[in-house]
Amino acid sequence: MTELKAIRSNVSSIASDEKDEADLLQQQQQHNPTSTAKKAKRGFLRAFDFNRDNSPPQIFNATLYLSVFVFGILGAARGYDEGYAGATPSQQAFKHRFGLDDPSKTKQELKDLKSNIKSMVQLGSIGGSLLSIYLCDKIGRVRTLQFSCFFWIIAAIIQITSKNVGQLYAGRFLEGLLGVGPTVVCGPVYLSEVSPKSIRGLCNNIFAGAVYLGIMLGYFANYGVALHIKDGDERQWIIPTAVKFILAGIIFILSFLFCIESPRWLIKKGNIEQASINFSKLRNLPEDHPYILSEISDINEQLAIEAESMKNTTFLGTVKELFAVYSVRYRMLICIAIQVLGQWSGANAVTIYATELFGLVGMTSKTDNMMMTALLGVVKFVSAYLSAFFLIDFLGRRKSLYYGLSLQLICMLYFAIFLNICPQAVDDYENLTDSQKRASKGALAALFLSGTAWTMGWNSIQYLINSEILPLRVRNLGTSIIMCFHFVNQYANSKCLPYLMDGMNTYGAFYFFVGVLALGLFFSWFFLPEVAGRSLESMEELFNLPWYLIGRRGAELAPDHSEVNRVHAAPDHSGNAVGGDVRIDMEKPEDQQIENVESYNKANSKNTV
Repeated sequence: MTELKAIRSNVSSIASDEKDEADLLQQQQQHNPTSTAKKAKRGFLRAFDFNRDNSPPQIFNATLYLSVFVFGILGAARGYDEGYAGATPSQQAFKHRFGLDDPSKTKQELKDLKSNIKSMVQLGSIGGSLLSIYLCDKIGRVRTLQFSCFFWIIAAIIQITSKNVGQLYAGRFLEGLLGVGPTVVCGPVYLSEVSPKSIRGLCNNIFAGAVYLGIMLGYFANYGVALHIKDGDERQWIIPTAVKFILAGIIFILSFLFCIESPRWLIKKGNIEQASINFSKLRNLPEDHPYILSEISDINEQLAIEAESMKNTTFLGTVKELFAVYSVRYRMLICIAIQVLGQWSGANAVTIYATELFGLVGMTSKTDNMMMTALLGVVKFVSAYLSAFFLIDFLGRRKSLYYGLSLQLICMLYFAIFLNICPQAVDDYENLTDSQKRASKGALAALFLSGTAWTMGWNSIQYLINSEILPLRVRNLGTSIIMCFHFVNQYANSKCLPYLMDGMNTYGAFYFFVGVLALGLFFSWFFLPEVAGRSLESMEELFNLPWYLIGRRGAELAPDHSEVNRVHAAPDHSGNAVGGDVRIDMEKPEDQQIENVESYNKANSKNTV
């Protein structure tokens, strides 16, 4: 790595030159209506423009996208099992193999058995998310991905060869413990650490969207075997289980070909030289480029501050820091609240019990039911990626969450009201009045729209927020604990939902979800700050504000002052960022950064002569 030199730059002369250039550019644009029209068009199409802060355009490159893609599709690990578990236990061959049609068992025993089979991966994932505290910090983000894929394959083999329910339990628990559990930590953390700040939300939502790629594949795998393989054939459940083996193998191989280790993890481990090399590959810039030097400087500065405050601290002391240090405690609490509110908002009910819910609105045919479940997976998959590309970074975290929660609340309320006033739809659909049948179709649409709303709302930030707001020193530890809460709530939710729907009636359960969503709307308005476009190292300043100001006025009171936020590509005469010289925002300059810019621009001008 090029070592940082001594500070010796004339800030005032640089600022003067910057001002003269800006005045000249303004005069030229006043006499150039084409340029003005072009900029107006760019403003209209801003949602399609990743480079909204005029960063060096080279940072958006194939090397970055391939690394993001591999870690992003890792989300399919947990998603596939949700879709798989939602439909496979309904297959006749699966029921016969694992005793779900045993006449000697009571109705309650069969319900408990089915619930245990479905929730075993979530139970294992609780331990897996905690195991990643060690894995991600010890062996790195990329090796953790490979570790998880390897044991995901082993777990799939155990399940495919299962002769009894005990072996199936073991395979599914192992899948959660060593396969799915670590992925929800290493995936979002890696994506936040390697992504440019202007597309960090998009990159993280590749992972969140892949959850629904997995769900969709799980639904269609079961729909396909139900359509083409006769009832009672063992292939009805073996083929959907074998898809896990294929998915894990593909990701495992791709990780060796395209994934570059997180530079932030390397810096944390003291390997600054390799971090600089990796940043250079991921940003497609030379190691001495001011953008890369600024990123490394920001990370080093933040780590130095954290190290000074936690000098001679043990592991238990680091755990204590999560809840003893004010700014970190606030971040942990809002992240945990997001997991709790998200898991109890009703989205799990729609995903896991989709076939049963479609039956409640009059769809009693098994094949039709599975087809609608598969279509629900498609809707969630498409809407998740539409949110990733056009909402989460363009609208910001808060607005995207507002729209998603509001739409989900309306859908859940409609479904609850329908079940309340028309409970006979499931048993006597043909005798419903015309208005009741139209209302039934509306309830069906509400289920689909609620899936779209979920991908816009809680799903778009539940993996993203903790990986981008926690300090680097405790990011992996904090994310592991937060995702442990995620799986604890998901496990409890999957176990409680049947009893909740029986005890409160199904419509009562959906009224409960409406209340949780209303609480979520207030929470996101008052407590959750807007962090779209901020560098990871600028979060400390934001979360040191008084707690009652962070959510509502944080972005206004604590703007991003990080070095990397002030490095921009010099625009051409039409206002577009170009890949040559770089400029810096002079609002809060630092001498070392000015020197880096000068050195790079001089070298760049020599190379282009």
